[in-house]
Amino acid sequence: MIKSDGTKAGLRQGLLAVRSGLTPGDVETAGRALARRALELPELAGAGTVAAYVSVGREPGTRALLDALRSRSVRVLLPVLMADNDLDWGVYRGAAHLVKAGRGLLEPDGERLGPDAVTGADAVLLPGLAVDGRGMRLGRGGGSYDRVLARLDRAGAAPARVVLLYDNEVVARVPEEPHDHPVHAVVTPGGVRRFTA
Repeated sequence: MIKSDGTKAGLRQGLLAVRSGLTPGDVETAGRALARRALELPELAGAGTVAAYVSVGREPGTRALLDALRSRSVRVLLPVLMADNDLDWGVYRGAAHLVKAGRGLLEPDGERLGPDAVTGADAVLLPGLAVDGRGMRLGRGGGSYDRVLARLDRAGAAPARVVLLYDNEVVARVPEEPHDHPVHAVVTPGGVRRFTA
């Protein structure tokens, strides 16, 4: 059961408390299931470029998915956190080309493509802590992906926006603010749920 006081901060705290109880085995098993589910999405099956991220800690695992996309000759873009919390992008060239960065993140080495590189993606895989039945996503609160979603809207880009979560993180309601943007789908180890975003 996720405890929350109804605020974004309270919901984040409750979700992170549940995640803290997961074992590395739980994360790895969920990551394999997420990869299988995500690869079944038509939006990924036909994608030439996918913007994704490298999971860290107890986030739902993305490593298997990143490698599967790369093995299908999909160009995978990974975020690079800039000093102002905005995101630059680089190409994923395999686990050997990931470097440790601030906040415990892993980022691609090599060329930086600029913050607008994400606007050329066919699909954007988003981290998060929760999503509700309207497709409203709750992130960690840093605003990096809010900027990405706003950038996509400003550019008129229409990639599929998919959040990767654990099954219990699809919740009844996520507190919403004016800058929040809905996603098109959520993938969990248990399945896919689509929204009319």
